[in-house]
Amino acid sequence: MSIEVKVPQLPESVADATLVNWHKSPGDSVARDENLVDLETDKVVLEVPAPAAGVLTEIKIESGATVTSGELLATLEPGEAAAAVAAPAASVKPEPQAAPEAAPAAAAPPATAASTENAGKLSPAVRRLLEEHDLDEAQIQGSGRGGRILKSDVVAFVDQRVQPAGDTEDLPVETVPAVGGARRDHRVPMNRLRARIAERMVEAQQTAAMLTTFNEVDLTEVIALRSRYKERFEKEHGVKLGFMSFFVRASLEALRRFPVVNASIEGSDIVYHEYYDIGIAVSSDRGLLVPVIRDVDAMGFAAIEKAIGTYGKKAREGAISMDELTGGTFTITNGGVFGSMLSTPILNPPQSAILGMHKIQERPMIVGGEVRARPIMYLALSYDHRIIDGREAVQFLVAIKDALEDPGRLLLQI
Repeated sequence: MSIEVKVPQLPESVADATLVNWHKSPGDSVARDENLVDLETDKVVLEVPAPAAGVLTEIKIESGATVTSGELLATLEPGEAAAAVAAPAASVKPEPQAAPEAAPAAAAPPATAASTENAGKLSPAVRRLLEEHDLDEAQIQGSGRGGRILKSDVVAFVDQRVQPAGDTEDLPVETVPAVGGARRDHRVPMNRLRARIAERMVEAQQTAAMLTTFNEVDLTEVIALRSRYKERFEKEHGVKLGFMSFFVRASLEALRRFPVVNASIEGSDIVYHEYYDIGIAVSSDRGLLVPVIRDVDAMGFAAIEKAIGTYGKKAREGAISMDELTGGTFTITNGGVFGSMLSTPILNPPQSAILGMHKIQERPMIVGGEVRARPIMYLALSYDHRIIDGREAVQFLVAIKDALEDPGRLLLQI
């Protein structure tokens, strides 16, 4: 009896999903729990596993279609996969002419096996790049966990195929850029995550009275403290001591002092959240994701660093869940890792504020009447002026500055 493969129950806030890619074709054998197809929602990519071992008999919905919860995707004939495919294989008579080609064909299986192994591990961004450049994943050596192919692996492979401009003697004719040739545009549809990001950014600017205030922070003491204890910290807790945990803890202390920054608007009400769920913006191949670290007030530096590391890894691998992206009362984004010196971050609705970090740069500062080089970072706080006044926003940012310039306050909570 055939088994129906259906769209799993989508999260409550998600109405539908896009069928991104089938990893199997009709007639292919599948193992139980093997990923059959990827469904892309506004925030995450969901994998649909095979409910039983057997053979995929029919695909009902093709790639690119929009699907909803419970919709029929395919049918599966249960049973041992090897036995199911044995009969069709035995009924095919080999052509006499094919015999001479048997020896060279023996080299093909390893590449095919690698392709099959990686097929279920490719992110949508990697698949798009492979399709755009007409590449087979078996050609590319993956640098990710378990040999997973990353976007950077594909980009590096493509770059290696391009020779220097002056060395075109042995370059195939079709790849030599023609002087004065036709100019081209390459049009691709937005993926669901990018479209959702665009929608939320416009929503934030249209619905909130958004304003940004700036300050600068001297990170001399944080850098000294981190340098003094980072080796012992890593040995004790099994995780590196980064800068983000200092900013999370400093934000926590400032949120406690100014609860309106941790609040949100619902209709004509202001909702004051008596818990602290801080979102950390993470860049991924698919776009910007904001996983939420919940109950930060109950966490120490090590727990915060471990949570940030785990979410960052999940985001890059496309393994982050919807629950890990929902909620949040305040957000921190770090453009400094990309070299940004100053920016005005956009609110993450329905939150009322977001903190922007930037690049640490040595600048001349007056210290004790003398000019000294100090590691300075510009901070930006974008906030909803409908419920947060300028006085509260400025004092909130100053509270973060004071905590970071004297990090002993974070331990004493003063």
